[in-house]
Amino acid sequence: MYKPHYQISDKIVNHLTEIAVAREIVEKARLVPKWEIFLRREALIHSAHSSTHIEGNSLTLEEVSQLALGREISAIRKDKQEVLNYLQVLSNLEKYIPKEKFAIQLILQIHKDLVKKTLNRSEDEGVFRNRQVVVGYKDNEGRTVVTFQPPRTKEVPQLVQSFLDWLNQSGTQRMNSVLVAGIAHYEMVRIHPFIDGNGRTARTLATLLLLMQKFDTKRFFALDDYYDSDRMAYYAALKSVDSKTINITKWIEYFCEGVAFSVNRVKEKVLVLSGSKKATAFLEQVALTKRQMQIVEAISHAGKITSKEMQAMFKISPQAIHKEMKKLMDLKVVKLAGAGRGARYELV
Repeated sequence: MYKPHYQISDKIVNHLTEIAVAREIVEKARLVPKWEIFLRREALIHSAHSSTHIEGNSLTLEEVSQLALGREISAIRKDKQEVLNYLQVLSNLEKYIPKEKFAIQLILQIHKDLVKKTLNRSEDEGVFRNRQVVVGYKDNEGRTVVTFQPPRTKEVPQLVQSFLDWLNQSGTQRMNSVLVAGIAHYEMVRIHPFIDGNGRTARTLATLLLLMQKFDTKRFFALDDYYDSDRMAYYAALKSVDSKTINITKWIEYFCEGVAFSVNRVKEKVLVLSGSKKATAFLEQVALTKRQMQIVEAISHAGKITSKEMQAMFKISPQAIHKEMKKLMDLKVVKLAGAGRGARYELV
């Protein structure tokens, strides 16, 4: 069975401590729902942009933001599809949480959803590679410089299964969630099980593991931003692992540094928001049901929403909608604007 090889260095301990302190501040901050939605949407857009940009996608952050709002942009079809796929996967990340344990089919499904309609051969979607690949880049003269030689193609299924067996162990599930995510990220990149989309799959799996272990329940953290801010450092950290010993200590240090960077950045934003006069009016966080949060997100997306639109969205009666909106108005989350047929709900 796969077993990660690394040491808990002083750097790792310091980063994990820093992460824990900053994360607690974020989790306990007093935030009104529309600010929570803002931070969640910002993290989604930044993650989608950074993770695809690392692999050569040409879309800007603003273009990704427009796609996230459902708007059309002028760009290469493949680049748009990559971003749309990533946005869709991250928006519905909970559906990939395994009911019992991780299985190969789940990894294949994540890959398929990330790369659909973007590969040269559609038969490469959601299946392990059937030919050898190399990891590298083009130099100034157009020659391929190989930076990493992944395992042989025939070894891929067994390597992935061995890794998943480790991931499913009860001992692994008791480990620090950041360490588990970092290990998973590296091992998926090392095995390189697919023709393309390996980095996106690895980063998605790491994000999923953090969600499963309740590390980022609010979905505020865009971990991929750190990697994209200095792609050469990202590749150098991956390359720092000795191919013989597979000691990933240096990689784990880099991964923890990236998580600390992301969590601290959110912490600073949260401190500004929760320290404002408006936020201090809330003695504790406003607790909303899943449906209420969906309503608030819909209003945030469109600017307003009508009773008929909510009836169509949730397939419920006008009375049920009135009940939900009264609760939200009592909490001073939404307000009623207009009257009669022009009546609509807006965020406070």
